[in-house]
Amino acid sequence: MQQWARIAILGAMFVVAYLLILAWQKDYGHNETQQQPQKAAVVSHEVSADLPNGQTATAASDVPQANSTAQQTTESTAAASQQLISVQTDLYHLWISPKGGDIVRVELLNHDKNKDSDEPFVMLESDAKRTYVAQSGLIGLNGPDSSRNGRPIYEIEKSAYTLADAKAAKDKDGKSVKVLSVPMVFKTADGVEIIKTFTFTQGEYPVVVNHKVVNRSGQNWQGQMFGQLKRDNSEDPGKSDQGIFTLGTFLGGAWGTPEEHYNKLKFANFNDEKLNVEAKGGWVAMVQHYFVSAWIPGELKLTQANGQAYSAKLESRKSSDDMNILSFTSPTINVPAGTVAEVDATFYSGPKIQSELKDLAVGLNQTVDYGWLWPIAKLLFLGLQFFHNLVGNWGWSIILLTVLVKLILWPLSSKSYRSMAKMRVIAPEMQRMKEEFGEDRMRFSQEMMALYKREQVNPLSGCLPLLLQMPIFLALYWVLMESVELRHAPWMLWIQDLSAMDPWFILPLLMGATMFIQQMLNPQPADPMQAKVFRIMPIMFTVFMLFFPAGLVLYWIVNNTITITQQWFINKSVEKARSSKEVA
Repeated sequence: MQQWARIAILGAMFVVAYLLILAWQKDYGHNETQQQPQKAAVVSHEVSADLPNGQTATAASDVPQANSTAQQTTESTAAASQQLISVQTDLYHLWISPKGGDIVRVELLNHDKNKDSDEPFVMLESDAKRTYVAQSGLIGLNGPDSSRNGRPIYEIEKSAYTLADAKAAKDKDGKSVKVLSVPMVFKTADGVEIIKTFTFTQGEYPVVVNHKVVNRSGQNWQGQMFGQLKRDNSEDPGKSDQGIFTLGTFLGGAWGTPEEHYNKLKFANFNDEKLNVEAKGGWVAMVQHYFVSAWIPGELKLTQANGQAYSAKLESRKSSDDMNILSFTSPTINVPAGTVAEVDATFYSGPKIQSELKDLAVGLNQTVDYGWLWPIAKLLFLGLQFFHNLVGNWGWSIILLTVLVKLILWPLSSKSYRSMAKMRVIAPEMQRMKEEFGEDRMRFSQEMMALYKREQVNPLSGCLPLLLQMPIFLALYWVLMESVELRHAPWMLWIQDLSAMDPWFILPLLMGATMFIQQMLNPQPADPMQAKVFRIMPIMFTVFMLFFPAGLVLYWIVNNTITITQQWFINKSVEKARSSKEVA
């Protein structure tokens, strides 16, 4: 029974290691990473619209079309589309196109392109190599984005904004913050004025995009707000190359509603599993390693009425040029002559910080995808956060978390190690019985079970420490892979990125050494073949760990070191008790 238990545990460990390697490769080919274009002062690549279909009026409707764009010359349109609006806050450097008011480039100033670069991480961009933009506007019967003459060209006050242009305001907690407004205006020939305003708040990633319709015409105005994310099929720029492995998590679309909190949608399935859901409080997003972009429908405010959340239609589709598009569309907005209406939505493009995402929409924080072990992973992350607040270093936080986990599991593991220590003590007696009974396996098994009962030894208890550690090991792997807080997080000396492998392979070698020492403290298998396999295990696991995140290997080293100390003291205690019993 003991032999079969050891074989089962050994097989489970190999399967777990193999599955972890497959997890790196799942849905991601090891393609050559595309070279990122140099930082652009101006993004000149124009993106086609591919807008959603709005609700159209009946044939009897006498509502006029907004067609003032026909008065603009080709030259003025081209010039305006090239004059991007630059917006820089403490978190963003962002560019907005006056043509349609699309966000065509986003740089995250607090996140480096990679650990060896001082360049900011580029979230959205539009150039000859990559298309990933956030579009919004007004469609429908009178929406200017539905005009046959193309997207509207907004008038702008100036082409560059910084926090120096911001105004003081109070946030939801009553603290003073700077709020930056970037207005754009489009006027129709019949007197309808549309003011599109982007509102940035100091220290926050969410951007509120508001459309204000001022109807000075003599007719009713109808339209719908839309927001969409448009992305090509290029690989994830946030994943890291680890030699023969490519580390990465899910790349694709995601959406949620208050009823269905989190749903993933692969790019390849945008047509086959087409999203078409209407919900109040929903969201759509593009998810990648460590980062996410999302549209969250906001509120509709009519004249002399408080803003109320509206029910939006969430959709996915492929464009004619194979672009992946996720969008929302508001209900039809009626603005009678002489009245004003506002409709808005929130746009988020930045790191997957759970505490911020959960306040934006139900389920949006689940884009930090810890997999099926998420309850354990969530607890581990909270523990890491707690220790990081104390020591300010994620490496030491992992060490302190390991100590805490070992203390919690101490009673169970101590009982197991004590049983293993007794197995070690009675090993000579078992060898004597094996020699005495020879080939009589039935008699040997009977005598061995009697010995276990007499010495109060459970041969299966040695499996318990591994069974307890494997879920924690797997959960911590996903915490390191999914938590942007640990991206490029240094520990000390040569370990400057806990989420990447050890560049000098020192930690995996130390892990192998501690695993070997730990094995020497355990009872050795009686079967020669098993003994050889167990001697090879430290070598095999050292090879596996060469490509694992340094933070995960650090956890395993500390765990093994504590286990060695604990097991050594228990072995000495059991041996001493055995000696005293024999003397008596």
